[in-house]
Amino acid sequence: MLLSTDIWVGALIRRAELGGAFATVARKGDPRAGAVLVKAVDRRANTARLYGEATRGDGERFWMQPVRSDFEPDLDAYAERAARIDPDIWVVEIEDREGRHFLTEPVEADPNG
Repeated sequence: MLLSTDIWVGALIRRAELGGAFATVARKGDPRAGAVLVKAVDRRANTARLYGEATRGDGERFWMQPVRSDFEPDLDAYAERAARIDPDIWVVEIEDREGRHFLTEPVEADPNG
């Protein structure tokens, strides 16, 4: 059984806060079944990464980086386009000294290397 999106997002924010990061909901979507984008920001390095949930052919859920940029305005533009296409989408922003995403599910390797 899958958790509703609002509960899952709350748990992610709590994990980030327990790890010493600041996390917030930048855009609230459908509480039961909205898709989620997670933006992890490292202010010291002035970089960011965006993660979106995907499903492999075998049904396994994982996180991938839908944008090959680490430039925050590029990620924000992607999130805005995604919200126009899917008004139920959530966007969670995490600011962390190390740029951690705090996702516990599998995360695809960084396409930038």
